Amino acid sequence: MHTTIYSARKIITMNASRPTATHVAVREGRILGAGSIDELKGWGPHELDDRFADKVLMPGLVEAHAHLMAGGLWRYTYCGYFDLRDPDGRNWPGGRTLEAVIGQLGSASARQADGPLLGWGFDPIYFGDQRVSRHDLDRVSAARAVGVLHASGHILNVNSFVLEKAGLLRAGVEHPGMPLGADGLPTGELKGPDAMTAAFAIVGLDRSFLSGDEFGVRAFAKLAVRAGVTTSTDLAATLLEPELASLLSITAEDDYPLRLVPLLRLIGMTPAQAVERSVALSSRSTERLRLGRIKVVADGSIQGFSARMRWPGYFNGAPNGLWYTAPETIRDCYTLALQNGVQVHTHTNGDEATELALDCLAAALKAAPTRDHRFNLQHCQLADAAQFRRMKALDMCVNLFANHHFYWGDQHYSTTVGPERAERMNACATAQRSGVPFAIHSDAPVTPLGPLFTAWCAVNRLTASGRVLGAHERISVADALQAITLGAAYTLKLDHEIGSIESGKRADFCVLDDDPTAVPPEQLKDVRIWGTVQGGRVFQAPLPV
Repeated sequence: MHTTIYSARKIITMNASRPTATHVAVREGRILGAGSIDELKGWGPHELDDRFADKVLMPGLVEAHAHLMAGGLWRYTYCGYFDLRDPDGRNWPGGRTLEAVIGQLGSASARQADGPLLGWGFDPIYFGDQRVSRHDLDRVSAARAVGVLHASGHILNVNSFVLEKAGLLRAGVEHPGMPLGADGLPTGELKGPDAMTAAFAIVGLDRSFLSGDEFGVRAFAKLAVRAGVTTSTDLAATLLEPELASLLSITAEDDYPLRLVPLLRLIGMTPAQAVERSVALSSRSTERLRLGRIKVVADGSIQGFSARMRWPGYFNGAPNGLWYTAPETIRDCYTLALQNGVQVHTHTNGDEATELALDCLAAALKAAPTRDHRFNLQHCQLADAAQFRRMKALDMCVNLFANHHFYWGDQHYSTTVGPERAERMNACATAQRSGVPFAIHSDAPVTPLGPLFTAWCAVNRLTASGRVLGAHERISVADALQAITLGAAYTLKLDHEIGSIESGKRADFCVLDDDPTAVPPEQLKDVRIWGTVQGGRVFQAPLPV
């Protein structure tokens, strides 16, 4: 049995009984203990490894809401508003006007001689009231399929060519996710999975781009090492057999640096089928691929005006959003999942969707009383204090989308929900006061994978313009670091294995050049990440290209 003892400038353990240490002993990919070198020598013969002597170690960061397509989308054209780094560290500038985005797509069309052309990361909310129509994308090309996936992942804009191929460029289309123009024809904006699916294959996408794509799985792992992440969810997986085979094969490789937790999305199947499939999948879990959880999507996105809102609705008077899953389907899924020991995570952005999820779980728990189910509300952006009290009473967890403060906070304040509700969005402090276990997340690729940036957002609550959005909902640096380690692990029912550096847990570390507890809170996002240790294996992040 080979034992390695790593020295470090400081080890932040997230273990309340021993918050800091100078050394950590590892054997067979697990932690023997953390403490001083003299304490750890008691484990017997060992190798002392000083490679981290000038570094700071903390538990491997846990991203409890991301998507593997954050890797796979890099084969397409980035069309976001903000600059973004790709898996190799190369910086891609954002498109700050609609004309700039059209220009980026035009340049990509010139480089790519034929076939569908897809852009991603786009959001017209940054351009005021200006919307994108099929006519805008026709300027890129009228002779090939052109599509642009919104940053939220809930809306796809397509050109006339795509609508024609899909049989939708005609009068008489009546679909809540397909708005019509003044000419009575679809504008090319497709909202929600039902509407978007009609165009996926035409723009070069199929369900495998969500999960199981080899390029995406490997690219996502590169992003994770750069972000200090050792465990990440894939929170909308289809987990069909070919994709599952790919995931099992890639994650089994000796040099794959990440533990993946894919959740089976409840789409295209009944609740009974989803629960049965999840139970079967759980038996196929491995050390680096954890299966057996379900994801339900109740509504859309707030900035895409497809989230379900309680009265008084959207600040700018936009009509209410879309239900993605019927209430009776959610209730049946919850009941069957509770009866079969399957954990369910539910996407709710609008407060009406959150209320529905709470009602459904209350009914399901009456039918199937269950302790420690840890059902999660994901995003849950507009929940008020009363809803957090209900979450506590129902023994729920919540994973809040702290990054929204920076990326869309100004738009929420001025356009989507208005000043008062914007200041309570992603209410970490209220969750904490209410006793609701919580994590915070990036929802990559909706925003970039980077838990330390997410922690910075929860601590500072600054928008892109510099506005403090809800100072009363700020949390401390210590609490934010807890939310991206042990807190996130708890929401996944993995806190017995990961999330802290203590005896018996997996040897998963985030290796830092700076101490996140020593820098000013406003500099938390700038803490430098050297790489990771995952299951005792060391991975240094390559220097940016």
